[in-house]
Amino acid sequence: MAQLYPLRFYPIFKERIWGGDRLRTVLEKDTGELAHVGESWELSAVEDHISLVANGFLEGNDLQELIEVYMGDLVGEAVYGKFGPEFPLLIKFIDAEDDLSIQVHPDDQLSVERHNAYGKTEMWYVLDADPGAKLISGFNQELDKEKYLNHLESGRLLELLHAEDVHKGDVFFIPAGRVHAIGKGILVAEIQQTSDITYRIYDYDRTDKKGKHRKLHTELALDAIHYAPVQAAGTDYQVVRNTPAPLVRCDYFITNLLELDQPLQREISHLDSFVIYICVEGACTVKWPEGAEFILKGETILIPASLEEYELNPGDGSCRLLEVYYPSYPELPHAGVN
Repeated sequence: MAQLYPLRFYPIFKERIWGGDRLRTVLEKDTGELAHVGESWELSAVEDHISLVANGFLEGNDLQELIEVYMGDLVGEAVYGKFGPEFPLLIKFIDAEDDLSIQVHPDDQLSVERHNAYGKTEMWYVLDADPGAKLISGFNQELDKEKYLNHLESGRLLELLHAEDVHKGDVFFIPAGRVHAIGKGILVAEIQQTSDITYRIYDYDRTDKKGKHRKLHTELALDAIHYAPVQAAGTDYQVVRNTPAPLVRCDYFITNLLELDQPLQREISHLDSFVIYICVEGACTVKWPEGAEFILKGETILIPASLEEYELNPGDGSCRLLEVYYPSYPELPHAGVN
């Protein structure tokens, strides 16, 4: 069987009522004739939205087919043992020209009971934000279902929500069960469990191009919501150049930030996992003994678990990469956020 190599995938674009044009103007993606493109799914195994390889001899094959053939060589033996042919993560870029709906995602237990699917814990890395941009993460006070419903039904939900100012480079961890929303004027990279289950609880009374309100999921959300208050939603981190800076560690993914101005050798055999790199600034060449792949800001690449050693080379400049992999070891700590 031919040796695996770093894999690039064709993006899957999603038009959204709140979408804009930063995927094209900031990340230089070719969105064609689509308008209000809110999302670019960079790496997806969601049913009917499975990513296709865009480089090398595997071009045109989809992600699920590759896992079925290469199994642990692609995703890691521990990951394959747990998920089989399913890929556990979904990688996106999200451009919010307008406010997203206030929403919540169910956790694994509730998702399995209701949808026979995984829950949705996620994180955001902010690539761009307008001055004064804000997002919502959790509640600003103690409350219960009764108080929550009273505010929702009387049009006062926003009074309960914890809002945060947003700046380029900010990181936010959003566990399943936390009410949240990306505000207008924000461009993020999103890392999440493979799930497309969203309970929309408030949508600013907007209508789509047909004049219809989008569906709300008031009753479904009640048992999914965690009602505890949030004091600070952002994740603090420190950058040391050419050294992985931890951003988030949770049961579903580990994310580091790499800021490089010189080549960095990576050895990943101990991870027993695939590794994903999302370029959020500059450009980088991924080099391995048999070849090289060049990625720019706004591009994503998947390193197979079997490719145990490679080099990340920013050339004559510098770059920022998000490094993402699956936590095969249960003793890893959870994300240290409220």
